[in-house]
Amino acid sequence: MLNNTRVVLIISGGIAAYKSLDLIRRLRERGATVRAVLTKGAQQFITPLAVGALTAEKVYTELFDREAEQDVGHIRLARDNDLILIAPVTADLMAKMAHGIADDLATAVLLATDKPVLLAPAMNPKMWANPATARNVAALKSDRCSFIGPKAGEMAESGEAGVGRMAEPLEIVAAAEALLSEHVQQTAETLPLSGRHMVVTSGPTHEPIDPVRYLANRSSGKQGHAIAAAASAAGAKVTLVSGPVNLPDPADVTMIHVETAAEMLLAVTEALPADVAIMSAAVADWRVASEGQQKIKKDGSGAPPSLNLVENPDILATIGHHESLRPSLLIGFAAETQNLLENAKGKLERKRADWIVANDVSPETGIMGGDRNTVRIVSADGVEDWPALDKTEVARRLVSRIATHIGPAKS
Repeated sequence: MLNNTRVVLIISGGIAAYKSLDLIRRLRERGATVRAVLTKGAQQFITPLAVGALTAEKVYTELFDREAEQDVGHIRLARDNDLILIAPVTADLMAKMAHGIADDLATAVLLATDKPVLLAPAMNPKMWANPATARNVAALKSDRCSFIGPKAGEMAESGEAGVGRMAEPLEIVAAAEALLSEHVQQTAETLPLSGRHMVVTSGPTHEPIDPVRYLANRSSGKQGHAIAAAASAAGAKVTLVSGPVNLPDPADVTMIHVETAAEMLLAVTEALPADVAIMSAAVADWRVASEGQQKIKKDGSGAPPSLNLVENPDILATIGHHESLRPSLLIGFAAETQNLLENAKGKLERKRADWIVANDVSPETGIMGGDRNTVRIVSADGVEDWPALDKTEVARRLVSRIATHIGPAKS
């Protein structure tokens, strides 16, 4: 269950922190990638150097780390993982969690996360039995945090006996595996594309003529970006390959920015294999055979320069005819100004796509660059007409149709 998973391990202060070193080893034995966050208290017992040697990853200690926070580091730590594990967790850290305090890196990550959280408490028995701690534990359980331990036994630091010992590393690993298994099952029930990988292309491509000019089209990327966002919201792992657009990157997707058709084809093939590929980018059909190394100047004759054009690679056809990389569901777009259905049906057969999303992009429709779209879904089963819709609604309906067709990945 832990193979190929990403675990953020938060280590807080207490003598039990030494057990976290063995815990890291046990997690990595099972194939997990471990990124560690050490509180100031934890650093009194173990060093970032020791933890980093075992995780083989950067160790995070400071909320206001300028290098890490250039990419909103605490948000990335909170979201870019499958599980957050706190071992040991102290009474102080639990109190902060229960009351939404975020005054250091560990608490900021915990407040910002939407991932499963597993706590392994370790503290003096009287601290564990204190009514304030009991209230905090109850609050955290109601917030859907999970617990392993503490266990009964003798305390290392005081010689007292009672409930307060941190669970052993193998017990924590087993609890982590059980929690992830439960989370995967619940996610599959609520997110229809859970466990699926989807590759989406978006926007135009820019094919350079010289250092300052290029061939392009009027695609805004709004439809492709909306599809990527809708697929991510439905639980899919999404790779979005986008040409130059004036749009923010959708949340929780893997972004690959490209300029040309050749770069887009390379990025798409490197992102495969995938369960679904949606080729919604408006890729330029042509590029100049030889890009000018300097700006092409007027020569005073009044005659325009001669541009020798060659055909760009056809990304949809390349993927459609690929023996090993073709996804089980391949969807293309047909942006046409005439003979919409005829051209879409020809593209479906010629490029070995499963569905073609056809739309009329004549200037009077306002579709290319606009916020609304009118599409027709062409497949071997026939043609399905959709009404004029906002592009976000087109994306939602298309993703829903995909989910009905393939469903979540089998666990």
